[in-house]
Amino acid sequence: MTDLNPTPNTPALTPEQPSVLRCITGSLVSSALAAAGYLLTSSIAQSFANKPIHSDNVAVVNISSAVRTLVVGISTMATGIFALVSLGLMALGLKILIQQLSKPSAPPSDAQ
Repeated sequence: MTDLNPTPNTPALTPEQPSVLRCITGSLVSSALAAAGYLLTSSIAQSFANKPIHSDNVAVVNISSAVRTLVVGISTMATGIFALVSLGLMALGLKILIQQLSKPSAPPSDAQ
């Protein structure tokens, strides 16, 4: 019979353990993206504030204000996510660093 679950010929990839350097680098990249997102969100909000909606139609005003709110909200949410990821990676890097510094060094074994 045919095997329904064939085993792959390639070895399974094991994920690397996070290091302090990788956490700090990831945190810096994420914080740069958060800063760029903040500037973009601010620019979008100012642009919307400087260009009011000119219409007598109530439906147009409601739809355009909803779209503006969604655009600013999504941009703000992305900025917040990158900021939280940056804080989380920095905290993980500090935790790994503390674990490495507090790990007792094993005395050399005397095999005779």
